[in-house]
Amino acid sequence: MEEPQKSYVNTMDLERDEPLKSTGPQISVSEFSCHCCYDILVNPTTLNCGHSFCRHCLALWWASSKKTECPECREKWEGFPKVNILLRDAIEKLFPDAIRLRFEDIQQNNDIVQSLAAFQKYGNDQIPLAPNTGRANQQRGGGFFSGVLTALTGVAVVLLVYHWSSRESEHDLLVHKAVAKWTAEEVVLWLEQLGPWASLYRERFLSERVNGRLLLTLTEEEFSKMPYTIENSSHRRAILMELERVKALGVKPPQNLWEYKAVNPGRSLFLLYALKSSPRLSLLYLYLFDYTDTFLPFIHTICPLQEDSSGEDIVTKLLDLKEPTWKQWREFLVKYSFLPYQLIAEFAWDWLEVHYWTSRFLIINAMLLSVLELFSFWRIWSRSELKTVPQRMWSHFWKVSTQGLFVAMFWPLIPQFVCNCLFYWALYFNPIINIDLVVKELRRLETQVL
Repeated sequence: MEEPQKSYVNTMDLERDEPLKSTGPQISVSEFSCHCCYDILVNPTTLNCGHSFCRHCLALWWASSKKTECPECREKWEGFPKVNILLRDAIEKLFPDAIRLRFEDIQQNNDIVQSLAAFQKYGNDQIPLAPNTGRANQQRGGGFFSGVLTALTGVAVVLLVYHWSSRESEHDLLVHKAVAKWTAEEVVLWLEQLGPWASLYRERFLSERVNGRLLLTLTEEEFSKMPYTIENSSHRRAILMELERVKALGVKPPQNLWEYKAVNPGRSLFLLYALKSSPRLSLLYLYLFDYTDTFLPFIHTICPLQEDSSGEDIVTKLLDLKEPTWKQWREFLVKYSFLPYQLIAEFAWDWLEVHYWTSRFLIINAMLLSVLELFSFWRIWSRSELKTVPQRMWSHFWKVSTQGLFVAMFWPLIPQFVCNCLFYWALYFNPIINIDLVVKELRRLETQVL
């Protein structure tokens, strides 16, 4: 075994012949020596096999060999080795002068400093990827919390099955059916989706048996007269505006999450995954490539004008959208920069009356993702890695762009059933997974050795 290079003074000579003065058994510095450098242990790190080494010696050994094994007995360690706090505190109290000299020499050695930084970075990367490292961790992570996660997973499965069984097939939605082929019942369904106020005219349309072909011929004047008698000018305007959109598209435009997913299955899946890992880039994508249909309703929902604060139905408010004002842009940009997940939560909150359970899952998920993002920023700040932020942002941008290109290329080849499973998994199960991630981050803060 190669001994790590060191440029520091061997301090064992300072206290080898100076045992601790006490009434009990005498303790010498040689009893706390590292088996790599044969000097007093500094930040002693104990491996699974029981052997302890200076943390910088272990870092030098790992950097040179790239092996996760004990330098002495070659037994592989599990997880990421941590400092033995009890042993460290005892050595520092028994031999403070020797430890002080060792620290000064270590900090002046660039090779040691770089190896320690690389070793710690390796450990930080390994912690989230190894949730089952060792039996002790499994036992500590089990119990009540595992039971809660199992129960939540069961509830999510039941809700998902209920949703699939109660909702009509995506292929039967009006967004896929030409308006000229609508039946009278489908016309009434389209009318009722405009808002609660539209139910006032349900019976009138049914009594006249207004089908899709007849609907396309109706004008504002006919709506204001018998037999429809829509006296409220705002109601007539809302119906006519939506009717113009139907005429232009030839089908019913999507007005909720499920209809949007039926029309844009690939984009929906991409946005659902992209919003989790990169909300800012996802919103920028919507602004650049889906401004009118998606981004404009989004910004008007989360940053409404004062005059939009009435009790008007959410769908009705989004029928006629104007360009956002400067005040709306200002509010949006502040939230976009600092609280992107809050934008998603606010949007889901406004759609509670349309998507009861789904909106709640989205709100909870947005809260958890905000907490995880705060933990990420805190790690960067606590490790003084602010200089690496531009590089991290570029790497993240490149990763997301590559993934988006991959999805766009292979989307037509993926079976629809697989895409649906991925979509509903990301929608309903991600909050459960993120709860576990938040708990692990909290535990890491409690056990982290500074």
